[in-house]
This record gives sequence, C-alpha cells and structure tokens, in this order.
Amino acid sequence: AAGITAMGFGAGAALTTLPIENMIKASGYQAAFFNFGIGQAVVVFIAAWGLLVAPISTQRVAPKANQSARSFAPGEVLTKPTFWVLYAMFLLVASGLLVLVANLKPIGIALHMDKLPAFGLTATAMTFALTLNRVFDGVGRPTFGWISDKIGRENTMGLAFTLGAVMLYLMTQGGADPTTFVIAIVLYFGVSGEIYSLFPATQGDTFGPKFAAANAGMLYTAKGVASFVVPYAAGLAGTSGWNTVFGIFIGCNLAAAGLALFVLKPMRARFFAEVRAQQDAPGAALAR
Repeated sequence: AAGITAMGFGAGAALTTLPIENMIKASGYQAAFFNFGIGQAVVVFIAAWGLLVAPISTQRVAPKANQSARSFAPGEVLTKPTFWVLYAMFLLVASGLLVLVANLKPIGIALHMDKLPAFGLTATAMTFALTLNRVFDGVGRPTFGWISDKIGRENTMGLAFTLGAVMLYLMTQGGADPTTFVIAIVLYFGVSGEIYSLFPATQGDTFGPKFAAANAGMLYTAKGVASFVVPYAAGLAGTSGWNTVFGIFIGCNLAAAGLALFVLKPMRARFFAEVRAQQDAPGAALAR
C-alpha cells in the first residue's frame, strides 16, 4: 500500500517532466511554477476530500510476527537503536539516488548520450533514460513493496540495494555504450526508488501505527541530510570523474544491503520479542 502511494511520487513525474520543460522554454520558469502550482493545488484540494481517518478498530488488530505489539511515540523512537540503523541505511541509499537525479543530464552529456541513439532507434540514449527512469522509479515502489510483503522487509532491501550496486558497476564498465547506459540507469532507478515504500512500511511495522506519520517524518529527514551530498559528489566528479562517484555509491549500496540482512534483521527480531515479553508480563494489561 505504501508502494502504491509512493508510485504517484515517482511515476507522476513521468507525466509532467516534458510539459514543465516545454513551458519553461516557451514562457519562463515563473509561468511554469504558477500554472503547475495552481494545478497541483486544485488536484490536492479535490483529492483530499476522499481521505478518511483510519478507524480506531484498525489499531486493535493483533500484530503479526513481524510487527510491534505496541505503538511508540516519536520521543521513544529516537532512543531506539533500530531507528538509527534504518536512518543510516536510508541515508546511504538516498545519497546515491539524489546524486543521479540531480546530475543525470550532466552525466549523459559527459558520456555523449545526448547525441548517441539507443536500441538502434532515432531517439537518443539521454531521451530514453530521462523518460523511462521515472516510470521504472514509480513502478518499482509497489513492486518491491509487494515483494517485501512476501519475503520480508530486510530481505527485499538486501536484494534491491545489491541490484542497485550492480547497476552502478555496469555504469563504470560500460556506461559509454548507449544501450548499457539506458539499461543501467533505468534499472538503478527502478530498484532504488523503493526506499520510499519500504522504509515507511518498515518503521510502521517496527514502531506501531498510532504515531506512524510522525515517525515516518522523522525517518524521512534522512533524505534532506542526503541532499547535502549532491554538490560534493558533483565537485568530486569534476576532479576525479563520475566513475569515482559511482564507486563510492556502489560501496554505500552494499553497506546498506549488509546492514539490512545482518544488523537490522536480527535487531528487529529481538526488538519484537522484547516488546511482546513486556506486553505479556504480569500487570502490563492493567498498566495499559
């Protein structure tokens, strides 16, 4: 469910990127901001009337084995090591994703992808990458969310982050080839955008539903912190080349995958067991 919601955040850009770019060229960024801003306001205002507050009964459903037996307030969450492991993982993966979002055009131009066709067609590799990356980014979110419902959050993170590292490695080895460039970039976005579905779902499972919005907001600040990496990565690319930058984020992705499988997974299992033991202790029900 988180993935379907987050798909609008990713794939929605595929519908608006070219219209916004064309309006900026034709009428300036002021017109683009004004018209699309008003359009967004109208859509959000209308859609908001369809939102409902979750009934209290949904919070009384017995938790599953991979869910917390109680809800934790934001102040409590900040004292839990599990939260900070999640935060570090989000930061590691989001840093690379934001760097590529901000610098995809410069990377493509440096590799001449704005001139070379892909797949034997007339469209340039840059055009393919810019168009398809948003689609795959959006579709990847519910896809990996569904996978995580089947095989577990941590296992899915390990899989996705490792695949992201493989795609960046392909860029270091064959990024100058148009077909390889498009495949590597598009699949990288497809497996990296899932952070916006898996992390909210994981923190909700871990810390309960009552304060899920505030807790997800705290975790999401990792994206803001990650954005500070973008200018430094661009500067490093200017002096050492983009392959050096890709190499750093290969390491970041593999580190996040290792944290998911070998640190977060056993840590959350212990956390759930401890919370259940506390809830089942004599006098716990009376205290609640």
